[in-house]
Amino acid sequence: MSIALQEISDSGLVVAIARYREDALAEAYRRHAGAVFALARRVLADLTTAEEVVQEVFLRLWNQPDKFDPDRGSLRSYLLAQTHGRSVDLLRSDTSRRRREEREARRTAEAGYDLEHEVWDLTVADKVKEAVAVLPVAERRAIELAYFGGHTYREVATLLGEPEGTVKSRIRAGLQRMRSALKSSELSDTGDVAWN
Repeated sequence: MSIALQEISDSGLVVAIARYREDALAEAYRRHAGAVFALARRVLADLTTAEEVVQEVFLRLWNQPDKFDPDRGSLRSYLLAQTHGRSVDLLRSDTSRRRREEREARRTAEAGYDLEHEVWDLTVADKVKEAVAVLPVAERRAIELAYFGGHTYREVATLLGEPEGTVKSRIRAGLQRMRSALKSSELSDTGDVAWN
């Protein structure tokens, strides 16, 4: 770095930065980065984020040196104002994010999430799967298409190439077998499974 840059005023450095002189930016950094970092760290209380703010502030000086007005104050004051503003923005953003997460957590809790109910639902689902698995193939396929596939009886009949009456009979017979199987496993009183 030339001795001339070390002796030039901050305003002169900014003019040199505007002319894309990297050594001028390096000199500005040498002079003011310590103060910028100290302020960012004090406001943010986080070393890594403070370092990122320092980088952003000096990058902004490089990209927009014309934003600095020497009539309004010193370069250090300008850089510190930029640092404070950016640090506060990050804090607000972080606080806002935390509040959103807390609201979402409260909503989830207030919605009545019940672990015991969730376990019961999974148990019922497992028992229903077991009851479906032991059905004759024709009944099982019709029930799977109607109840798990979301198809109407007519659509199931078309998919299986069977008359609609036959499909309805198979579904009815399969549901009766499932009811019996679930009764024997003590899940018939749950009301969770509609058989009609």
